[in-house]
Amino acid sequence: MNTDPILISNQYHYLDGMLGIGRQTDYAARLLLHLACLEPEAQVTIAEVAAQRGLPAAFVRRLVGKLTRAGLLASVRGMGGGIRLARPASQITLLDLVQAMEGGVAINHCVDNLQSCPLALHCPVQSAWSDVTRSLESSLKEVTFARLAAHPSHHAAAHRSRAAMESPAARRLKVSGER
Repeated sequence: MNTDPILISNQYHYLDGMLGIGRQTDYAARLLLHLACLEPEAQVTIAEVAAQRGLPAAFVRRLVGKLTRAGLLASVRGMGGGIRLARPASQITLLDLVQAMEGGVAINHCVDNLQSCPLALHCPVQSAWSDVTRSLESSLKEVTFARLAAHPSHHAAAHRSRAAMESPAARRLKVSGER
């Protein structure tokens, strides 16, 4: 399978389909990671997060609403307002994020809705999907944003390389196919 990304309109698209999280979840992870890298209770503006994490500000605004409703963010409106983590980064996991953004984890629809398939109760594949789903949930629950934020120098390097990759010259090279 070819998984080399191509750049179209400043967004990556994969040539072949794959199982994975949506773009909203990816961007929400970057938003939470940004806040987890700050001092506890630190509050920042949406514009600051968008600029520093390379995210569209309008998109970040939508994410903030969803993450606030899920209890992962707290927001203060008006002058001096901003956003911050609603609880310590050590108490926010990747599972919390996926549940907030994707609605949960289920490798197949029969895992969380046995009525979706008449064979589900006696199906060995459904049992395997359930085991995989539980394993993935367990793994996601073990990863906290405090753990992810523990090495901020890695984040800085990743964002420097992304900025270079998204420079106008790099975009022209990607779109035209030159290397």
